[in-house]
Amino acid sequence: MSDEPLLVEDTLLLLFQPDSGTIAGENILFYVLGGAVLADLALAGRVEVERGLSTRVRAAGAGEAPDPLLQPALSSLSEKAQDIQTVLAGSGPLLRGPVLDRVVARGDLQRTEGKVLRFFPTTKITLASDRRASLIRNVRAALVDGEEPSARTAASIALLSASGTLPQFHAEIPWGTDVYTRAKALESGDWGAAAASSAVVRTMNAVIMNTVIAATVLPRL
Repeated sequence: MSDEPLLVEDTLLLLFQPDSGTIAGENILFYVLGGAVLADLALAGRVEVERGLSTRVRAAGAGEAPDPLLQPALSSLSEKAQDIQTVLAGSGPLLRGPVLDRVVARGDLQRTEGKVLRFFPTTKITLASDRRASLIRNVRAALVDGEEPSARTAASIALLSASGTLPQFHAEIPWGTDVYTRAKALESGDWGAAAASSAVVRTMNAVIMNTVIAATVLPRL
């Protein structure tokens, strides 16, 4: 695996709720993780968007994906350009287990197996490093303190906002009108100077916006 954690790994780590040992937004997690994988590929310059009647994404560059976790999505896009929401629906449902395994392998989460009443298997997940706390500080700086986030942090916030879980972070990121407004601005592509200066960020922006549509509209159909 890559030396530096992927955005999809950090997104899952952010969604982990230490008090309950659960992952927030499970009902639409596959859309959120699928969007994070496409954002990772965009950061690596391995996907680009086509503009038309719908927003399609296609593979770019040559060779294998920069990380094996990203390869299935890239392989699918290498065959033909696809609507972003189609990619999310195709790759997202397969990601939770492998991404969680990766975060555990990095030592950021710990998974403990046990049994209830000596018969029923249980799994307890707990924090095992301070990486999540560092990520939360970056998110808080953007949403509470009004600092301009990096493209990676902006993508993380947009994905959290798309998942509808930000109010659950109230103990760490006080929920209110300002936080809501800043998060929605990032969802809609207002990423400040970084978005205007980088074609890669513009691709990420399109991916995030389509992830938001998938996460907030499609599950209700």
